[in-house]
Amino acid sequence: MIVSAAERRSATPGAAGDTQTPERLQLAVDGMTCGACAARVERVLNRIDGVSAQVNYATERAAVAVAPGVEAERLLHAVDAAGYHARVIDSPLPAAEQEAEQTRRLRTLKHRLIVAAVLFMPICDLSILLSIYPSLRLAGWQWLMVALTAPVVTWAAWPFYAAAIRAARHRTTTMDTLVSLGIIAATGWSIYAIFWLDAGPHAHGSGDIYLDVPAGVTAFLLAGRYFEAWSRRRSGNALRALAEVAARDVTVLDADGVEHRRAAAALTVGDRFVVRPGETIATDGEVVSGSAALDRGAMTGESEPVEVGPGDEVLGGTVSETGRVVVRATRVGRDTQLGRMLALVEQAQNEKAAVQRLADRISGVFVPTVIVIAAATLAAWLLTDGATTDTFNAALSVLIIACPCALGLATPAALFVAMWRAADDGIFFKDYRALEASRSIDTVLLDKTGTLTEGRMALHEVICAAGVDEDELLRLAGAVETASEHPVGRAIAAAAAQRLGALPDVDGFVTLPGTGARGDVDGVEVRIGRVAPGELPAALQRRCAQAAADGRTVVVVHRGVEPIGALSLTDAIRPSAAPAVSELTELGLHCVLVTGDNEATAQAVARAIGIDDVRAGVLPTEKVALIREAQAEGHSVAMVGDGINDAPALACADLGLAIGSGTDAAINAGDLIVLRDDLTTVTAAISLARRTLRIIRENLAWAFVYNLAAIPLAAVGLLDPLIAGGAMALSSCFVVYNSSRLRRTEPAAAVTAEPALARQAAVADAG
Repeated sequence: MIVSAAERRSATPGAAGDTQTPERLQLAVDGMTCGACAARVERVLNRIDGVSAQVNYATERAAVAVAPGVEAERLLHAVDAAGYHARVIDSPLPAAEQEAEQTRRLRTLKHRLIVAAVLFMPICDLSILLSIYPSLRLAGWQWLMVALTAPVVTWAAWPFYAAAIRAARHRTTTMDTLVSLGIIAATGWSIYAIFWLDAGPHAHGSGDIYLDVPAGVTAFLLAGRYFEAWSRRRSGNALRALAEVAARDVTVLDADGVEHRRAAAALTVGDRFVVRPGETIATDGEVVSGSAALDRGAMTGESEPVEVGPGDEVLGGTVSETGRVVVRATRVGRDTQLGRMLALVEQAQNEKAAVQRLADRISGVFVPTVIVIAAATLAAWLLTDGATTDTFNAALSVLIIACPCALGLATPAALFVAMWRAADDGIFFKDYRALEASRSIDTVLLDKTGTLTEGRMALHEVICAAGVDEDELLRLAGAVETASEHPVGRAIAAAAAQRLGALPDVDGFVTLPGTGARGDVDGVEVRIGRVAPGELPAALQRRCAQAAADGRTVVVVHRGVEPIGALSLTDAIRPSAAPAVSELTELGLHCVLVTGDNEATAQAVARAIGIDDVRAGVLPTEKVALIREAQAEGHSVAMVGDGINDAPALACADLGLAIGSGTDAAINAGDLIVLRDDLTTVTAAISLARRTLRIIRENLAWAFVYNLAAIPLAAVGLLDPLIAGGAMALSSCFVVYNSSRLRRTEPAAAVTAEPALARQAAVADAG
């Protein structure tokens, strides 16, 4: 199904030397309030000859491929003519002012939602009570109702009015149009009723009150808008987290060898810069002098540091753990590995715009249809009956019964309940896309380091030469490595201290770049380093070779000139990895292990957890290529990862599952976040997402059927506005109740906490 990384490396999109890239522009689009707005902007841009555009409502960006000769001003003018505002941007990262604007809008939405939610219940109770029992209307009750309702239908509902006015200026309609008409009509009729039809405190006329309708519509839809705005603001975090990996400043060497501090963004190809222990390499380059152990896990996913020296290539975003090197910059900016990762995340996020909620997709037909029906109802009643009250009641009933409150609640209500339910199992999913994708995935790509494994080196085996005591070997090695900063050395020292307690002091400790370390323990020189062919006795050599073949890191311990044994270390496999793979396989999913680590290590982990399909030595851009190949073959792909290097693949996959203990870049790029280190929660997350999607589809089906059945009844006068308002509220209550069923389902953790065999046994016992 998927070809190897080596066969594809020369064809990887964005690889060095690939210059056949289309001319692209990034536009920031302001004024979009729903997926229908994004679809409208996309249609407007794609009508221009030589333009191919994708608009992402979540990030408020438009990715536009333009043919030569198409000017940016033409694109901006087209967007402005559609009722929105656009500007050209040159960075995948949200500008500071844009981020500040998103924060301000989110805060304002929150305040509007709080006001609407707090006032809705008293408005609802009083409206229903005073309509059913007019005798309870005391002097001044009208002003009390107006005082409670005014903040909701004016200030809190203003975003709907603003969007409807903007759409009207450009001769179009959106859901905001229908919402605004319903709120204004219900409020206007209610004020007319309470001040003119039933002006007396104990009047028994036809002045029914519907103020609960506009208050409820405003509160419920603001809740949905707030959730969308919150999700949209988070969508840029993956890019920001990736960018934070890069160095901010760098020490540059001039022609005379003098060091100067400079902003990393100012580097040019050919510049030489210094990297010291603990510093981040500023850009892709080649080592000119010196040697160091580099932690490349953030960029490649390798579980152990890599020794580099003169002539070796290094990647920006990797960290020097030991040693000082001078590097010559070979790629800068967007041409670097990190720059290409940023571009891949940005591209994948733009592609998500194709997934729209069903309510948004039909709004272009639903809204004008309802308005026409309401107008036709008003005209028909005026021509046949002529009674103003009955005429207005029928037309208003159509608007109220069709107000898309249930449609607006269908997705966010289920999401809110599902998120609450998922929190019990350590699961968080961000948006509707994750639910849609969970239904169709058939392939799961699993990262190794930090996902299937613990992500840190640990002592696996002490291999002793003939006549050497195991504790003595570990005591000597641990004593030397207590002075080491290398991850392998720290793992050896930690294991020795845990097993033996206090360790002897080491004198004359020296790091041997690229090979190991040495020091004097109890007056004897002890040297620890890599295995050299032919230096060990045959039996010890065979055991070391077997450990290396199994994917473990092996270091040899010498006492003086005599090899006394070896230590093998490995990145420990998570206990939950094998059960998780088994459960994913039971769901009918094909599991693939994908890692930047070497083939031997990858195969050893795969054998231990039951995966047959392994892709080793895969770079971040190649992970994306693997996913795109599988998608091109008709597969729906999920990616499970935790590292910065996994972020592009998580963003590109149909479903990205990020391990919560991983990096911010992975968490922000993923669609589903598994907060626990227990990998069986991945299966639980997919199961919960599928159940949530089913509930959402039921909610949407109910909302549409309700409107289709209720609108004709309202049009012929069988539903007055009060009953219509109650029916609309009942529809919303059904959506909320149906969504609440997710809370009463069996805990997902209970479904996946045991291996498949144990679950089958439990079922057999129950039978």
